[in-house]
Amino acid sequence: MIRLGVNIDHVATVRQARRANEPDPVAAAVLATLGGADGITIHLREDRRHIQDRDVYLLRETVTTRLNLEMAAYDEIVAIALKVKPDEVTLVPEKRQELTTEGGLDVLANIVNVQGAIQQLKAANIHISLFIDPDPAQIDASAQLGANAIEFQTACYSEAKGEVAVERELEKLRAATAHAIGLGLHVHMGHGLNYWNVQPIVRIAGVEELNIGHSIVSRAVLVGMERAVREMKQVMQEHYPNPRKSR
Repeated sequence: MIRLGVNIDHVATVRQARRANEPDPVAAAVLATLGGADGITIHLREDRRHIQDRDVYLLRETVTTRLNLEMAAYDEIVAIALKVKPDEVTLVPEKRQELTTEGGLDVLANIVNVQGAIQQLKAANIHISLFIDPDPAQIDASAQLGANAIEFQTACYSEAKGEVAVERELEKLRAATAHAIGLGLHVHMGHGLNYWNVQPIVRIAGVEELNIGHSIVSRAVLVGMERAVREMKQVMQEHYPNPRKSR
């Protein structure tokens, strides 16, 4: 079964809107875990627009599954990661003016910074994933730099309009997944996935993990975090291929 990593950044977004103490991402992580999350994902941005340093340290102490720290390859953030030692670091691109992460990390254009971060983090026994576009050249570069996994950005898929466009993006993801697995990389996916468009994604052979945040947090506002996560897990399980049925 594909793992579900629940991104709780936007719980912190609500808190930071008032610079208040609530809602607390740590409490959200506990409830997400009770709902069946296989891991908790957070993005410590350079501008600290949502997740704060305090959250990272407390979540490392309280998350009982897997803690995935998304971050850009900035020296300051790498230093924090080396202190916290999350189970996994996912290197992502980052711009202060963006609303959310726009596209995948261009590994080839940032090879020096990415390689330096990977070397430091792997020396600390931290599992490394790179958030990239489903592009063969980026996959090859990720493997060559020693990443353990890649996370394909699914924004192009989730924003595609019409059956033809959607199928075209799905085929890109299928081909990229097969290519990555052939190079020995673990495959994750995320960005823009929700309770409806996640269904074809879970049917792609070889995908091990999905990281989903905005859709789950949005539903949690209405029905609670535990239920929102449980419902996402249920959708994923219902559409995950059952090997026994294919025999």
